[in-house]
Amino acid sequence: MYAIVETGGQQFRVEEGGKVRVNLLPAKVGSEVELNKVLLLGGGSLSVGKPYVEGASVKAEVVDHTLGDKVVVFKKWRRNDSRRTTGHRQQYTVLKIKSITA
Repeated sequence: MYAIVETGGQQFRVEEGGKVRVNLLPAKVGSEVELNKVLLLGGGSLSVGKPYVEGASVKAEVVDHTLGDKVVVFKKWRRNDSRRTTGHRQQYTVLKIKSITA
């Protein structure tokens, strides 16, 4: 059984026992998180929500908080001898999917 959930403005396909990296969630490592915005349930039978499937949820355990790869932002103004370099590392939460309930 699999589900498509929405969190942080993004959609993820999750399965029981799998891991997924989502935007940072305000939860401690080892705690349990419930994702209620289930858009689709698949497997034996397909169930599509309008916009969400009623009564469906996904329970996950917070495994780790990590940082993504560094993104370098370089800005240059022509003919001014001016330039600026900055960087950014996105914060992520790694979730391990425990159960999917319909």
